[in-house]
Amino acid sequence: MKRFFVPFAQLRRQPTIVVDSTGLGAALTLAHWRGAATPEALRDDTSAGSCLRALRQAATPGLEAQAVTANHFDIDGFIGVWALLHPELALAHEELLRLTARLGDFRELDWQHPLANQALQLACWLNAEEKARFYEPFGAPIRRRREDEASAEKFAWFLPRFAEIIENPNIYRAVWEPEYQRVQQAVAALQGPLTRRTDYGAIRLVVMHTPAPVPYYALFGPTAGFDWVLSLYDGQRYELECKYTTWIDLESRPTLPRLPLAALAARLNELEGSAYRWAADGLTDTGPLLRLAGRPLTKAERYADPDGRPIYASSLAASVVEREVVDFLQKGYAAIQPKKYWTWAEVRAVSNV
Repeated sequence: MKRFFVPFAQLRRQPTIVVDSTGLGAALTLAHWRGAATPEALRDDTSAGSCLRALRQAATPGLEAQAVTANHFDIDGFIGVWALLHPELALAHEELLRLTARLGDFRELDWQHPLANQALQLACWLNAEEKARFYEPFGAPIRRRREDEASAEKFAWFLPRFAEIIENPNIYRAVWEPEYQRVQQAVAALQGPLTRRTDYGAIRLVVMHTPAPVPYYALFGPTAGFDWVLSLYDGQRYELECKYTTWIDLESRPTLPRLPLAALAARLNELEGSAYRWAADGLTDTGPLLRLAGRPLTKAERYADPDGRPIYASSLAASVVEREVVDFLQKGYAAIQPKKYWTWAEVRAVSNV
């Protein structure tokens, strides 16, 4: 059986497998989105992982559909779609694809893994070609286009080319190497003597004291098992982020629910003496940020690497910000036990939002 990709708008024209998305009329949904109708046996941390599981369970109802779609383009969703279209090659490279999908969605990667470098190369190639030939992630609205329509052009370009770079990444070295080297340099810096990491396991918080902002792949790479990252940079510049791991249905481990950050922002504003004010993204944003606000950032800018956006100087010492963040999370989670598959209603109920 030969599967093929269709734009999301064509979902109901034929039996269709929906990847990393949800849609009425799907023959089969393979997505880690919260509440998605992914069969229980196929649940995985990433949508690509669910697709790979499905390929090993050929009797899965709906898997006989030949059309495959997604309502957006990102690394995880693309790998899931590509795997369904190239099942034998996908299963031969399953571990590499899983690593790459996780890096793309959660920005997590075990740098000691033997396939870590190749996973980073694939992700950097996808990122570089996407930006050069099309537009950056979350950039469709700025161009007055719908993501589900515009992303079909990306799939059409990438799908026939991905097998080649999996088999021989060096043929596209000139494309992936600039970002790859930038990430590797940042990884080395974070492992150096000027960086200090503190883990607060009970509240799933990593605190990174490091001189300057770095790419997400370096910053979040070694944070598997944690859902909050507080970055404390020189010059009293700070950001707190709730990772994407709490937006989706994470299969591999229980999580604590997100907490709305408005109260923490208000507390920091009571202490803040600079001209800037602390502000936070909403609870259901894919990766809510708490930071000193200058001009409003677009979603594309917030999704882009921290070293590519302005981070403003606070009047507060790093120790004060760390103390306030830890205190806020400890109080917020005092009576809550981790679990899998939180609903948004349950998340909101935790904080009466």
